[in-house]
Amino acid sequence: MGDIVLMHFSTVDYVIFVLLLVASAGIGLYYAFSGGRQRTTQEFLLADRSMSCLPVSLSLLATFQSAVAILGAPSEIYTHGTQYWFLGCSYFLGLLIPAHIFIPVFYRLHLSSTYQYLELRFSKSVRICGTVTFIFQMVIYMGVVLYAPALALNAVTGFDLWGAVLAMGLVCTLYTALGGLKAVIWTDVFQTIVMFAGQLAVIIVGTHQAGGIAEVWKKAQNGSRISGLDLNPDPLERHTFWTLGVGGVFLMLALYGVNQAQVQRYLSSRTEKVAIMSCYAVFPCQQIVLTMGCLMGLVMYARYGEESPLDKGYVKSNDQMVLYFVMDVLQDLPGLPGLFVACLFSGALSTISSAFNSLATVTMEDLIKPHVAPMTEARATLLSKMLALGYGLVCLAMAYIASLMGSVLQAALSIFGMVGGPLLGLFCLGMFFPWANSTGALVGLVSGLVMAFWIGIGSFLSRMSASALPVMNTTITPDVGNMTTALMTTLITSKPRPSGVQALYSLSYMWYSAHNSATVVVVGLLVSFLTGPSKEKDLNPGTIYPVLGNLLFFLPQRYREKLCCVTPLDDKSKVMDCQPYLMTRKESNGVAYTEEEGEQKTTQPTCNLAHTVQETAL
Repeated sequence: MGDIVLMHFSTVDYVIFVLLLVASAGIGLYYAFSGGRQRTTQEFLLADRSMSCLPVSLSLLATFQSAVAILGAPSEIYTHGTQYWFLGCSYFLGLLIPAHIFIPVFYRLHLSSTYQYLELRFSKSVRICGTVTFIFQMVIYMGVVLYAPALALNAVTGFDLWGAVLAMGLVCTLYTALGGLKAVIWTDVFQTIVMFAGQLAVIIVGTHQAGGIAEVWKKAQNGSRISGLDLNPDPLERHTFWTLGVGGVFLMLALYGVNQAQVQRYLSSRTEKVAIMSCYAVFPCQQIVLTMGCLMGLVMYARYGEESPLDKGYVKSNDQMVLYFVMDVLQDLPGLPGLFVACLFSGALSTISSAFNSLATVTMEDLIKPHVAPMTEARATLLSKMLALGYGLVCLAMAYIASLMGSVLQAALSIFGMVGGPLLGLFCLGMFFPWANSTGALVGLVSGLVMAFWIGIGSFLSRMSASALPVMNTTITPDVGNMTTALMTTLITSKPRPSGVQALYSLSYMWYSAHNSATVVVVGLLVSFLTGPSKEKDLNPGTIYPVLGNLLFFLPQRYREKLCCVTPLDDKSKVMDCQPYLMTRKESNGVAYTEEEGEQKTTQPTCNLAHTVQETAL
């Protein structure tokens, strides 16, 4: 076993890394001092609802393509083969359902925060529970996302650990707090391009050094790294076509359907059609990202074969292995290692900037505005900026805590997956089941979270106890974005099939989201029926998507009405439609959107606009 080998950066590499930070900060400052200068909450939090398709789609892609995923996917392929590529099959439904179900509902209600929907559909208490759950999820997650890549970089290159963490954290806080969502989206576009460039450089140079793509493929086939279609239906199997292709759909829905960071981008789009188009545009980009991760893993295998740097003791973990490979391949090409590190930190920056902005939005819209006296637009905007700044500092504190956690780091990463499922279940319960009431929603959410943490922590502890076994191999498992990144320990020793509670703990992490969201829906519906189900006429129009009505289209209208499943989104009286919503907006912040010299836009025209859209669509 050799000692860890440090590979050093050249001056050019440092210059490229600094350029990335300067360009990101520059974009933020540009939007802070141009256009409307971020003087209204509408502009700061929702980019004035003026964004076009391309920046929104690249931003949607970048938000959950963080450094953990860039490091995770190649090491997964290197260790276990290309089975992971079948995750791409889940992208189709995972983006089609948000585009045609979630986006129309959220866009037409003219929301700023996803959790406003929960109050319109259920009650204020459900909204607050949803908001607090989301804040808990994101705060824990963003510290780890900032710390993990810096730690890997430090281990392989000796790059200053806290220098990298502070530089990224402060630059990101600066452009998010000054430039608002517009700056976040445009820096995401720039960072996506850097991510593609960095990965492409490694793949091209690595393939060339390995003797061409045909040679890479041949070596991977000889090493049985090219996986066929595994149709094993066992949910305990870590990766099969079903766990990736079907379980992955629920992961995608939790990310692209109801996560505030993504919904905020849909809502910043110029029109509903642009929002839907940007969701479609993510599909080919996701496939390219996944394929690039797989190619990098295969090129790694072609270079090292079965003698991985991990086995030789050059590095201590799989995420460091990818960085070691990059430095090894690019060491004679000054500037390219810097480009890959810039690519890595672009991933981290795009994820944490989205976290800051979405956290500032939900705190402002869900926790502050409804509970304080109406404030002027200028004061509300200043408060939003202070919140973004505050969350930036919290993120740095969380990165410090992450450094103290050691092996618990992997549990912190899994928390995203644990919490995403129950929140998806809560929105599905409200949107698809008219009978669900607020008691059912609350009990469902709590039971979903309990179930999630029980399985999550139980499987973590059972793996920890199993790690005493002789032969083992720890791998980072990325997922579609990384929000649900779970660190899995795959035992190579043959073991009997688990039963009872142990089987629950052995559930493939790809099924977590589906299992936990199903728990929320089932418990929520049971409790709703026991406590008196909601009546369709009592619900706020526009909050139900008539999925049952559409599925049972062959039944006569009167039976469908009895089954309580025909509330088309464009039905009911046009003016009454968003009255309850308008009332809450009026109370929370006098004039709705902009208040500039001599010009006041109140909420009423916005409502009419929402209804014009409602009449023409669906």
